[in-house]
Amino acid sequence: MDRKELETQVISMVAASYKRDAAELTTATLFKEELGGASIQMVALVSEIENELDVELMLADASGCATIGDLVDLVEGEM
Repeated sequence: MDRKELETQVISMVAASYKRDAAELTTATLFKEELGGASIQMVALVSEIENELDVELMLADASGCATIGDLVDLVEGEM
């Protein structure tokens, strides 16, 4: 999977977890400032990423990501 495909897939999963339209999200979207949400949404997102992409992520690492792009970098590093 190339970087662009990974970005698209992660954005789609973020959109589902945070109940947003994927078309409104980019790799520059900020989790806390723009998406808000509770930690339970991040838990669900990490679980989905692990299941769909067959990677293991530490919740603390994923929660530390400021942007969707940071999360993509984290996932890419685990692949």
